[in-house]
Amino acid sequence: MTFTGKSGIILTEKQEWGKVKMNQKPNVIYILADDMGYGDISAFNENCPFKTPNFDAMCENGLRFTDAHASSAVCTPSRYSILTGRYNWRSRLKSSVVGGYSEPLLEKGRKTVADLFREQGYHTAMVGKWHLGMNFAKTPEFTELPDFDACKGVDYGAPIQDSPVANGFDYFFGISASLDMPPYIYIENDRFTELPDRETIGKGKKYWRKGPTGKHFHHEHVLDELTDKVLEKIEEYKEEPFFLYFPMPAPHTPILPAPEFQGKSGTNEYGDFVLHCDHVVGRVVEKLKETGLFENTIVIYTSDNGCSPMANFEELKAKGHNPSYVFRGTKADIYEGGHRIPLIVQWPEAIKAGGSCDRIVCLSDLMATMADVLDVKLPDTCAEDSVSNLPLWKDPKGAEVRKDIVHQSIDGSLSIRRGQYKLELCPGSGGWSDPVPGKEDPEAPRFQLYDLSVDISERRNVIEEHLELASELKEILKGYIENGRSTPGAPQSNNGQRIWDTIGWLDEEDNGRIKIYK
Repeated sequence: MTFTGKSGIILTEKQEWGKVKMNQKPNVIYILADDMGYGDISAFNENCPFKTPNFDAMCENGLRFTDAHASSAVCTPSRYSILTGRYNWRSRLKSSVVGGYSEPLLEKGRKTVADLFREQGYHTAMVGKWHLGMNFAKTPEFTELPDFDACKGVDYGAPIQDSPVANGFDYFFGISASLDMPPYIYIENDRFTELPDRETIGKGKKYWRKGPTGKHFHHEHVLDELTDKVLEKIEEYKEEPFFLYFPMPAPHTPILPAPEFQGKSGTNEYGDFVLHCDHVVGRVVEKLKETGLFENTIVIYTSDNGCSPMANFEELKAKGHNPSYVFRGTKADIYEGGHRIPLIVQWPEAIKAGGSCDRIVCLSDLMATMADVLDVKLPDTCAEDSVSNLPLWKDPKGAEVRKDIVHQSIDGSLSIRRGQYKLELCPGSGGWSDPVPGKEDPEAPRFQLYDLSVDISERRNVIEEHLELASELKEILKGYIENGRSTPGAPQSNNGQRIWDTIGWLDEEDNGRIKIYK
């Protein structure tokens, strides 16, 4: 006998009458790696020189997505999209990222996935890296410094405005931005946990910018201390449904694997740090088993973008490892290596173990997917670019849920993929790989079109062979930009400037065929 739960997931009689009740709302834990490549998990990369046993166990117990993408190739924009279900370039931030002292990126009144859960009676907590801006109290001496350096004139003893607890989370413990961006002091809810008493700086693979540091803040301990806090919250919330967002600060710089992982990967410090991340996930899963929550907890593991060049790709290559797997590019790039990421979904109560799905999905889909799980209808004013992945959780070989997907590189360049074709509206990487912005071949086409079915490494630009298709894709993307959404619903307004430097093509007339040369 089978039963259909509120989410529409089919449950067996055994599941119905087991430890977890069918009508009990599932707990949700969203674990987000920082700068981890598709090829860094051995279940995704048959040539990975090291094993990631806990990631692989999640794949064995859940569902692995092989065509999953971040909306952006860098940190802040991806996080905006994850929490809002809205493409990041609809915000005021049209390129790059914010810093540790930056003002809030989330718009007032913008519904987040944490809001969604809280409205459904969930405890909501975030532990980890925010990187979406906050409002710190400022003294008269406040001076904003460039390049994400420490700002002068911050009142570290005053309340913080617009932290995660103002954006749907009941509780927050973590850091304001990346672990290489000051300030280096933990924040709990809307307060720093201590005042800075020194300045620190890191170099090489252990790089972090010079900045104020709390007495009890040590970069090399942050990943494990955050994990400890996650386990505490699981224990605290175990009697009632909870949503826990855990954006790890790793394996982003500073690359600081704990002593027990150093040298274990057989590659370099970055590979060792990946193993440390794998261990963290194992600790979370073990805690779920210990508390009896494993069966009815949705655990989602993914990364905010591809691997950073700071990992030293040449060193890794010499040891037989490519974090980008077979894909071109790295973090920051418009190419697949910039935004194609590993995605694993584990829900033993409802998702068949050991599945694999090659349908295209985006991290912006979290909002619509969770609304579907909870049987909640979202208003037109939120999740404008979010598509429910729940049908694929039920049937990984089922129909595509997305017609297309849009990506952005660090310089603000956009791409659109529909089916096997991907149109990149820039002449090069749009990021940090060759050809970097401004150094592209002046004789090359200004846009790129790749047939990923035969050219997954994006090496043969076929735009001259498919001008009508390129024009069609450009017009679709233009419509998504101007309509304020890519999903059905009432048109919405974007924030910030209408056109930024890298999308000047938006106002060009096609006259039936795309202009491919300047």
